[in-house]
Amino acid sequence: MRPAFNQDCSCLAVGTSRGFAVYNTEPFREQFRRDFDDGGIAIVEMLFRCNIFCLVGGGAVPKYPPTKAIIYDDHQGRPIGELSFRTNGVPVKLPKDPIPFPTLSSCLGYNFSKLRLLHPIKTLNNPRGLVALSPNAQPTVLGCPGLHPRQVRVELYDTRRTKFVTAHNSCLAALALSSNGKLLATASDKGTLVRIFSTGDGAKLRELRRGSDPAKIYSLAFSHGDMPNWVAVTSDKGTAHIFSLSGRRQQAGGSRDATTGVQSYLPVGASYFASERSFAQLRLPDAHHALVGFGKDPTTVLVVSATGGIYKGSFDPEQGGSCDVQSFVQFEES
Repeated sequence: MRPAFNQDCSCLAVGTSRGFAVYNTEPFREQFRRDFDDGGIAIVEMLFRCNIFCLVGGGAVPKYPPTKAIIYDDHQGRPIGELSFRTNGVPVKLPKDPIPFPTLSSCLGYNFSKLRLLHPIKTLNNPRGLVALSPNAQPTVLGCPGLHPRQVRVELYDTRRTKFVTAHNSCLAALALSSNGKLLATASDKGTLVRIFSTGDGAKLRELRRGSDPAKIYSLAFSHGDMPNWVAVTSDKGTAHIFSLSGRRQQAGGSRDATTGVQSYLPVGASYFASERSFAQLRLPDAHHALVGFGKDPTTVLVVSATGGIYKGSFDPEQGGSCDVQSFVQFEES
């Protein structure tokens, strides 16, 4: 199972062995389910809450070849376009022009209405299919691996600029962009640090420490809004870590400052990069692959496990610490 939130985390889409299902996240309930007679779906991406989906076949009997990305109109109940690739399980991010499709050695940008190739980008080997797209309609910002190890390429389409960010000392494991496209979050194969960069000039703004032991990073997400206050990360250590971006950071002695606003995003001196620890934590009962997102309230986190369960946790924006688990729903069989 490969669940995916829509752009504002108000919905969750999940491929099944017979089709796909869409859930409302708050409150959590099934919105609808589409069962096909001739196969399953591995990847589902939504266009906000509308009727357009991108589907990739999967399971024991795929409905569509796993090398194809199908643009599916749920109102019509049929595909309205398709793209073919050389590799299986191509991920995609809707709804921007260009729509990015990461492959093993490139990120291909297609026009949404005509599915015409607009912007092919050569990348380093990208087996994870890493790509990030700013969710807001404007501006359009894309992040993908560059041509060198540890490098992120940032495309600022509205200003027709390209920036290159050397993010880590080891290979990239995860990428995320804020809603307004101004902030880039990265994690590496080592999995100990999350770094925050400005997409405008590539400057490093934050260094956040998940832990001291290496970990496999599963997911990164910013809270919603033009000035995101939080970023969250999940890993194979079984904990979702939430970091403050607005200056609420825990010092060694336990005190926190409370500077807020755009000043907290400005580059700071090297002494600042003492690896800020997480502000809040949601501990999970297992270490399975987990997808993280934020709810309507920016102090609410949503964590979806590969075993088919979703956790909703909340944290105190002043005190931090352990999240309160508000709900857990087992919505699919693992």
